[in-house]
Amino acid sequence: MAQLIVRDVDETTAQALRLRAAANGRSVEAEHRMLLREVLGAPGQSEDFAAAAARLRARLDRGTDSAALVRAGRDARA
Repeated sequence: MAQLIVRDVDETTAQALRLRAAANGRSVEAEHRMLLREVLGAPGQSEDFAAAAARLRARLDRGTDSAALVRAGRDARA
């Protein structure tokens, strides 16, 4: 198995990792591995681009349609 060393992690991020690990009953190292698996997917698991993009859009959806914002800006100038 490979070993990873992550340097220069700001204290806020390190503390968030420690808290998340404690909340999930795992060591910080185990939590770090879990986060990498969640973000990158399980080994051998391939996800097509469209599915990955849809999953990311769902995670980042702020409920704002950019087309509606452009229309509103255009209407405000008219």
